[in-house]
Amino acid sequence: MKRLLILVWLLCLMAPVAHAQDTTRLDSAFMQLDSVIYPDEAKKDTIAENKSDSTKTPTQTVKEKTKQLVDNPPDISELISFSEIFWAVVIMVVGYFVIKFTSRILELFAEKSTQYRITIKSLIPVVKIAGWVIILIIIIMGVFQPPAATILAFSASIGVAVGFASQDILKNIFGGIMILFDRPFNSGDKIEVGEHYGEVVEIGLRSTRILTPDDSLVSIPNSEIMNKAVSNANTGEPNCQVVAEIYLPIHVDTVKVREIATQSAQVSKYVYMNKPIAVIFINEIKHEKPIFRVRLKAYVLDIRDEFKFKSEMTEIVIKKLVEEGMIG
Repeated sequence: MKRLLILVWLLCLMAPVAHAQDTTRLDSAFMQLDSVIYPDEAKKDTIAENKSDSTKTPTQTVKEKTKQLVDNPPDISELISFSEIFWAVVIMVVGYFVIKFTSRILELFAEKSTQYRITIKSLIPVVKIAGWVIILIIIIMGVFQPPAATILAFSASIGVAVGFASQDILKNIFGGIMILFDRPFNSGDKIEVGEHYGEVVEIGLRSTRILTPDDSLVSIPNSEIMNKAVSNANTGEPNCQVVAEIYLPIHVDTVKVREIATQSAQVSKYVYMNKPIAVIFINEIKHEKPIFRVRLKAYVLDIRDEFKFKSEMTEIVIKKLVEEGMIG
């Protein structure tokens, strides 16, 4: 909704400028009327103008026209057209719902397809940005139809004002565009940025939103993401590696523990069997006593089940170790 309000504001700014063509046509009509009433003076003025224009380059002419528009802007009350504002708002509202509907359809397809889930989700931010760009082009070039000099004047004045007033916003927008082109991660990936870890649910122009394991939605500014290291757990793949850690006494039979841990991962309904399962023993000192930190590494079939898989592997390993009498 915020984006819609911002677009309405921009279009209201563009509306008066768009009617500069009408004012130009009126001036032309009055000049033709003067030439009929005072033909001799009109000829003299035409000859003088032609001589003056012939000595100027096209660049100088455009600069002068742009300066005139900036220094002497037309009166808003004379230029605003209700019909153009109406159709601009209609196009924006219709475009908003079309983009929303398309994004929702893509999300439903993504949730139903495990294999292509990440690929489909990565298309959603591209569709949103492309949709708003098309809407703006239709409104500006199709509804308002401003002349080139007007666009230059408007861009120069607004660009300077926005540049000074919203440097942080522009940094975030630039960061969002770079993320879409560089693609360090996609929607649906599990990433870690600073102290935040979770699934990317939306890549926007201002920020990227991730859903953490405790079901919290975190918005991270895109400029911050561009300046920090980003860890990607699956890099566009529907599966990712899961590590379950178990602490055992130093005297346990490592061969038996490795066998139990491997079997515990294999019998899980969440396991992805096309990638290897590894069991690693690390000797540590805890409370002045030597222990084994056992790391069971396996791949989950769907990254959405990452923590379910980790919990199930841990439960099965502990249960079997107790049954074997290896831990109390």
